[in-house]
Amino acid sequence: MSIAETEPGPPAWRLLLGYVRPHRWALLGGALLSLLTGVTGLLLPLVARGLIDDLSHDRAITGALLAMSGLVVANAVVGALGSYVLRRTAESVVLGARRSLASYLLRLRIPAVDRTEPGDLMARVTSDTTLLRTVTSDSLVGLGTGGLTLVATVVMMGLVDPVLLGVTLAVIAGAGAVIGLIAPRINRASKEAQKAVGVMGAALERVLGALRTVKASGAEHREERVLHEAAEESWRQSVRAAKWSAAAGNTAGLAIQIAFITVLAVGGARVATGAVDVGTLVAFLLYVFFLISPLQEVIGAVAQYQTGAAALVRIQEALSLPAEPPVRSAPLPSPAERPAALAFRDVRFRYADDLPYVHHGVTFTVPARGMTAFVGPSGAGKTTVFSLVERFYDPESGEITLDGRGLAEWELPSLRAAIGYVEQDAPVLSGSLRDNLLLGNPEADDGTLAAVVKTTRLDDLVARLPGGLDTLVGHRGTKLSGGERQRVAIARALLRRPRLLLLDEATSQLDAVNEAALRDTVADVARTTTVLVVAHRLSTVTAADRIVVMDAGRVRAVGTHRELVTADPLYAELAATQFLATGG
Repeated sequence: MSIAETEPGPPAWRLLLGYVRPHRWALLGGALLSLLTGVTGLLLPLVARGLIDDLSHDRAITGALLAMSGLVVANAVVGALGSYVLRRTAESVVLGARRSLASYLLRLRIPAVDRTEPGDLMARVTSDTTLLRTVTSDSLVGLGTGGLTLVATVVMMGLVDPVLLGVTLAVIAGAGAVIGLIAPRINRASKEAQKAVGVMGAALERVLGALRTVKASGAEHREERVLHEAAEESWRQSVRAAKWSAAAGNTAGLAIQIAFITVLAVGGARVATGAVDVGTLVAFLLYVFFLISPLQEVIGAVAQYQTGAAALVRIQEALSLPAEPPVRSAPLPSPAERPAALAFRDVRFRYADDLPYVHHGVTFTVPARGMTAFVGPSGAGKTTVFSLVERFYDPESGEITLDGRGLAEWELPSLRAAIGYVEQDAPVLSGSLRDNLLLGNPEADDGTLAAVVKTTRLDDLVARLPGGLDTLVGHRGTKLSGGERQRVAIARALLRRPRLLLLDEATSQLDAVNEAALRDTVADVARTTTVLVVAHRLSTVTAADRIVVMDAGRVRAVGTHRELVTADPLYAELAATQFLATGG
């Protein structure tokens, strides 16, 4: 199931209200200021009618002019304040959406991440949430304030002359019918445009994540075409949405112009017959002009809502992906805590329903303390063992226990706090070397950090770096060698004081000297900790207290090196070739 195939959620307007609710009072304050702006504007035609009456009867117009000037200034000041409050509130809505979505994405289950493109998820956090700004300030508030101002204007027009009001409403009703047909098209085009932005983000993340490979393969132009096609698709859909939005806006403008001409004709006839005076006609025509602003505000709100609704749906799709429960982080084990014991009992697992099984009834027991090595051909399911222990995935059947308790009974933070995990590719994050080392234990003191740096033979590296531990290591640790990244990953795991240490081919990129040194370090750690190692070097395996031989998703033998060389043909063959087959 991809991110686009999640079940349909609540309607967009309900999602929008959910994001707005924490800011409802600020939003209401801004809306009231906007309404007050409209009220000051609505009073101007009445003052203008009084001014015309004063002129026609040779009365002083100073009071009317002062009143009009005061209304204009008040309109500008209140309007500016209302606009600021609304825009600030809209930014707060965007902030809240980004924080909640970013927090949720960090808790996504690994299978959900496997089925989605990181670049598309990034677009939902950045591009889609940005659209909430306009849908909050322009759509939600615009629809409310513009609608109320529109209603108030219509009421005032009815008080001035009901006949001319009927003429005006007939024209506007026709325009409303046209806009009703246009709005769904804006929604569809906006959704496709945002989808294309997500595709482009996914393509860009894919290329930048393997830029060296792309360059070495001479594939820049091919990848460039993919990026350009996604950008052009977003452009096409955005232009399509802009076309329909422009059509809606121009329909409103055209309706006002037709209404003005019609009112002028009908009103002129009524003035000629004496049904109304000139001042009334002028006041009514001013109200027709005042209709332009709230009418355009309402139409713009509808158009913006269609765009925002598409973004809200995409955000909700991301929030519908399977995620781990939001729980507090657990404290790391104290140095005095005992090592962990692990057991697999008839575990069956596959990464997806349409993929073959990786584990076919895997069973083994790892006692507390000591080193257990996992060996076997590529694809035997060794790395998957570690992923299941970390509960990145859950087995389809069977049971995995830690200290006699099923993994499902553990709170995830407590489970993972007890484990130090060094992945096969030893990822390093952008930032300083210190940040990477302390990623799993930011509270570690300088003495502990220095000891682990020395243990993992990173002290020479630290001495060479211009900023020492505070040197930036580059995107994904590009300023470090493969072996240095592996040592950083091992040091990071050791700083967590784990009760269970998982090392997935953690020394595969080390030279012989550093590999031997770290092998001794691991042996020392295994005296006080339970260590599981996926290994492909014979020197690592012979030092293990027990060896689990895996093949085709099954455990075929368990024993020491001496026992297995004579008892298991596969192990004997692997030992004879120095375990050159790698991968899990």
